[in-house]
Amino acid sequence: MPVRGLNTMDSQPGNGKNNSAARSLRFVVDDGLVLVGDAHGDSSAPPVLLLHGGGQTRHAWKNTARELAEAGYYAVALDQRGHGDSGWCERGDYGFQVFADDLCRVAGQLNGAVALIGASLGGLAALICEGELAPGQASAVVLVDIAPRMDSDGVERIVAFMKARPDGFASLEEAADEVAGYLPHRRRPPSVDGLARNLRRGEDGRWRRHWDPGFLSARGTSEDRENFHLRLMKAAASLEVPTLLVRGGMSEIVSEEGALEFLNVVPHAEYVDVEKASHLVAGDRNDEFCSAVVEFLSRTVPA
Repeated sequence: MPVRGLNTMDSQPGNGKNNSAARSLRFVVDDGLVLVGDAHGDSSAPPVLLLHGGGQTRHAWKNTARELAEAGYYAVALDQRGHGDSGWCERGDYGFQVFADDLCRVAGQLNGAVALIGASLGGLAALICEGELAPGQASAVVLVDIAPRMDSDGVERIVAFMKARPDGFASLEEAADEVAGYLPHRRRPPSVDGLARNLRRGEDGRWRRHWDPGFLSARGTSEDRENFHLRLMKAAASLEVPTLLVRGGMSEIVSEEGALEFLNVVPHAEYVDVEKASHLVAGDRNDEFCSAVVEFLSRTVPA
């Protein structure tokens, strides 16, 4: 169970290979919904599928996907259902099961076994997909600040932020103020233009989050959550592929105890704790995150 921490001195530059512009992909899942993805790198290279967290979009992986392509991988960042440019489910079907089903379907349309990198919601989908629904479909699993046991207070804080401002924002600057208040540890970017990729502008001119508000209604009761924890633990115990857990050192969701619980159940898993990173590890410390992931994949799924 290799364990190591990262600090600001850890870095691993790309090697310059496959540094091409992103190409748009479309995937149709079992209920006919169309999911949108961006592909980086050579499609004949080992595939890596990147899955964002709840309320995010594929653009959260922009830098990571480029780094993976430069390292020789075919990196596909996916908008999950109800998020970004992917379809919204009219039935409001946003349970964890359907996200895992979607992942299995998309992974099956790529070339060979796929390395799965999932943050939060995406990590849960990856864990259920490989540990329960389709063992052997993945070449490796990287869970980004997610584990079977999640801190309930941290979850509620994130949900409260997602529910805030349902009427949107008058400008990108106003949206940036909201994000800065939620992530005070993160340096505010000099330009707010990047927010335009994660927000959608309505006919009334206001900017709203780029995901279906019905997504949040899929959350269950505390009893359901405990049963879900047991399900995730069983899925984790079934993992046989190379596995990496990346935790933010300041995570609101995964405590050190929660990480150790996972590592005890998955003794072959590796563990990286990224200092000064919150639940949004890849956004907080992208260089350190990319370094850890590329180094792991280079050993376990060589390009």
